Amino acid sequence: MSITFQDRAVDKRASVCDYPCAMRIIRGIKNYSEKLPNPVLTLGNFDGVHLGHQAIFKKVVERAKEIGGTAIAFTFEPHPLKVLAPERSPLLLNTFHGKMKLFETVGIQVVICADFTREFAQQNPGDFARRVLAEKIGVKEVYVGYDYAFGKGREGSIDSLKDMGLALGFTVGIVDAVQVGGIVLSSSLVRDLVSSGRVDETYPYLGRYYSIEGNVVHGESRGHSLGFPTANIQSSNELLPAYGVYAVRALLGGHHLDGVASIGVRPTFGAGPVSIEVFLFGYDGNLYGKHLEVAFIKRLRGEQKFPDVDALVGQMHKDVDQAKEILAVTK
Repeated sequence: MSITFQDRAVDKRASVCDYPCAMRIIRGIKNYSEKLPNPVLTLGNFDGVHLGHQAIFKKVVERAKEIGGTAIAFTFEPHPLKVLAPERSPLLLNTFHGKMKLFETVGIQVVICADFTREFAQQNPGDFARRVLAEKIGVKEVYVGYDYAFGKGREGSIDSLKDMGLALGFTVGIVDAVQVGGIVLSSSLVRDLVSSGRVDETYPYLGRYYSIEGNVVHGESRGHSLGFPTANIQSSNELLPAYGVYAVRALLGGHHLDGVASIGVRPTFGAGPVSIEVFLFGYDGNLYGKHLEVAFIKRLRGEQKFPDVDALVGQMHKDVDQAKEILAVTK
């Protein structure tokens, strides 16, 4: 099945491709049936799409332009560890939808998303390179990160991939590790920052603020009675920032709206399931059923249990004032 990705509600302050690129998504290798011009490809899961991943995509896009080719990302769904070792599978930074939006913003033209199964994982690296990369896709150039491994038991190394390329007619390029402040970027690094609430520290590694997305659903309408009408977000994101209150910037229909978000179990009201509630400054429209992307700019405080509603409302006013000060000087 081939899909044209048409959701253009992306942050225009991110690095957007400088030519028209309605990215196509092909779900399942069996559904890839055409011969694209001069495919230039990278492979990986790319959870988080951090600056290290973006450096690889940039190289793929640049080379595709130079040789009149097609910039392709080959990825997998679900994450391999969810199939092979669920107990070790990390909480993912992106939904599939969110990751595809990020792929498009960096200029990828086609995504081939393989169905990751145990059978797929058992492929011999040489067979994968021949049957999929060379024969199925007809790849001309492959670019991977410095620590890339593939195939059954991750037996395929970068050196072996280079040898396969020589035999099968494609070249292999290596993109060096990207460091920020002497720290090598990784998805696990970003996960640690998000899960501890240090969301402001993710910006140098992602090139954007960490965000989640979801639809606005009906809640208990308690925020209205307190003078802070909130949008309750039903999100598919696996990894949420640590419980607490955050200065946020929401994307709604292509427009950015500042606000405050609370993540937690609402201990002042007896606790309950985890909720994500967003109060958007100056917005008085109906949000039910709408899709929101919420970027977390900075944590204001941890979740607290207040002695009474008046104490909670007083703190909420302070949270709003502090968030406005932060967001006023945040790009």
